[in-house]
Amino acid sequence: MRWVVAPVLMGFIVGCATNNQTPQAITLAAPMNSAMGQNGYRWANVSIGGGGFVTGVYLHPRQKDLVYIRTDVGGFYRWNAADKSWIPLNDSFGLAQKTYYGGEALAVDPNNPNIVYMAAGKYSQWEPKGSIFKSTNQGKTWTKLKIDLGMDSNDEQRWAGERLAVNPSNSNDIFFGSRHDGLWQSSDAGATWRKVTSCSPTLTKGIGILGIMFDQQVPGLMYMNAYGDGIYQSTDTGVTWSKIEGSPQQAQRMAIANNGVLYVTHNSGVSQYANGVWRNITPKGNPSSFNALGVNPTNPKHILVALEQSTSTKIYETLDGGDNWTEKKASIKHRVPWWDDSMFATWTSAIEFDPNVSGKVWMTNGFGIWQTDNINPNPVVWTNYQQGHEEVVAFALAAPTKGAMLLSGVADVDGFYHNNGLDAFPSKRFDGIADSNHVNRDTLSIAYSESEPLHIVRLGGSRWNSTFTGATSQDGGLTWKKFPSFPPKTIPLRVAVSATNPKLFVVTLSKAQPVRTMDGGASWSKVSGLPDGAEGPWYWGQPLVADKVEGDTFYYYNEGKVYRSTDGGESFSLVNSSLPTRKWDWYSLKTVPGFKDEVWLSLDWNGLYRSTDGGKTMTKLSSVERAHLFAFGKPETGSTTPTLYLYGRVAGMGDGIFRSLDRGETWTSIGSVENPIGGEPNVMEASWKQFGLVFIGTNGRGIFYGTPDSPQR
Repeated sequence: MRWVVAPVLMGFIVGCATNNQTPQAITLAAPMNSAMGQNGYRWANVSIGGGGFVTGVYLHPRQKDLVYIRTDVGGFYRWNAADKSWIPLNDSFGLAQKTYYGGEALAVDPNNPNIVYMAAGKYSQWEPKGSIFKSTNQGKTWTKLKIDLGMDSNDEQRWAGERLAVNPSNSNDIFFGSRHDGLWQSSDAGATWRKVTSCSPTLTKGIGILGIMFDQQVPGLMYMNAYGDGIYQSTDTGVTWSKIEGSPQQAQRMAIANNGVLYVTHNSGVSQYANGVWRNITPKGNPSSFNALGVNPTNPKHILVALEQSTSTKIYETLDGGDNWTEKKASIKHRVPWWDDSMFATWTSAIEFDPNVSGKVWMTNGFGIWQTDNINPNPVVWTNYQQGHEEVVAFALAAPTKGAMLLSGVADVDGFYHNNGLDAFPSKRFDGIADSNHVNRDTLSIAYSESEPLHIVRLGGSRWNSTFTGATSQDGGLTWKKFPSFPPKTIPLRVAVSATNPKLFVVTLSKAQPVRTMDGGASWSKVSGLPDGAEGPWYWGQPLVADKVEGDTFYYYNEGKVYRSTDGGESFSLVNSSLPTRKWDWYSLKTVPGFKDEVWLSLDWNGLYRSTDGGKTMTKLSSVERAHLFAFGKPETGSTTPTLYLYGRVAGMGDGIFRSLDRGETWTSIGSVENPIGGEPNVMEASWKQFGLVFIGTNGRGIFYGTPDSPQR
């Protein structure tokens, strides 16, 4: 869930009369909350409780409790009313299809509750391009349609607009407004697509056509939001278009009341269009940008709006079509222990009345999903429903021999001591680094001292005010104490703690020389012999590690070279410069508890390497063809050989998740076909308390854990 977005520029669409979108359709496996892996493994999300940007909510007009949400980096979910949870719908995509975890748009077929479409694509520069998928069973399985376009679900205006629409008068008609390629139409329920060239609005680069909407009452009447240009209208189902004079140029969302009145939120307020006339109906005293917009389907003058991307969002209600507005105060009921009231008012994206339950309203924002059963009182009682919606971006994981089963460092909501196990929400977030503002709080790295595993060091801070530092814990991460000092105006990236002295640790910095401390963060000195660190905070490499036996020994990797320090991190020397390197490959450097000088290095498509002499010689494992991520964990009973886990490709076994009990000589597949954990896995760790337990943190689908169902061997 990245909050940083690209700059907005102006551009023009280029016409194209024919469609050359001809990929073969594929059918994807059914989504599951818990997926069976091979050889007795089971995979499931670690329960955290959300923390991701939910950019839209969709309620079927005819079937009660049929609700979908879209997210910017975590795909789509469907509501399970029976247990008030969310079912993920994108988990069958593998790593090669990681872009499809980006939720660009969704549309239900208003005439058939079983049919739903999703436009999925996280970044337009990635391959494959984004695409549109169709399901005939409410998202249980998907078929890829013959359209590939650049999509950017994690970019500007992702919180606004509805780019995908199905004609309520004829379900065969589907329109999609793209960011980069204009307006597209299918007249055969998605089987084929063509670009609409009958209109040529001036579009904002990277945002394009932000919204498409059909009038439910008048067949053929449509509206199109050409962001940066204005609102266009068609009365012949998109054959011809005309710009509505005086329409807002930077519209966010549109809604049509059942009396035909069009409402629009935009960058300077709220507008109404009726009988050919625009009227400014912005709540008095709020010349702000508005986004979220909902119109009561049974009362055309009952409207809700909310301020655009704000950390103190206000919601307003009118009962007379915009003549008078009342701010709706909120009374918050949290179902997640660590949530606080500030999370209700951050980056509100969508508000929708439930068409099948009077008074019920859904709202989504930068952290999750909210619901009220009665919108009428003031204050309104809002409840967050997060079970199953796990969308955090993971930076760091740790699973030491003592303390909690898992420690997690994540973007935006800091991180967690998982004191309630893996299947229940944590009681609270980490504390001790940032101030009281809960926006953009990240934990970027977690490490502990091998001889004293309850002594933990953590790095992070707040992006919203560029305040970064770190903290130490002496109780396994339950409580934290902020570093007494830290170099100003620097972003810390990774930390390694001495195996024998928890007050000695080395920290790499963003675009700067690493530093070290010998007194637990009270004072700092520069490290010599290493290059400047990578640019952060959005950085996923793991280049720094401490030897697990020798307290003065540390290792560092950069661009095909391994460096070593034997003086407590004060200085590093180059010990190996013979390793292959590719610019965009992932890499991770790790050491092995109980084994002095044993160093392992994963280089993604360049494989997995092992050294037993402190990095001087690195031997590639012939069995591993790709090492995207790897981890060590507790040995099986009767063995002293740590269990080795791999996310990658093994010779003769293909892609997947694997486990080895003999340092990579032989492998067992433990991954799941139904859920290959393809949502950009960032980090992998394994438990040192429980044999077989392994964790994978992703870039938007939370943290997964795999565990064998059979007893310890």
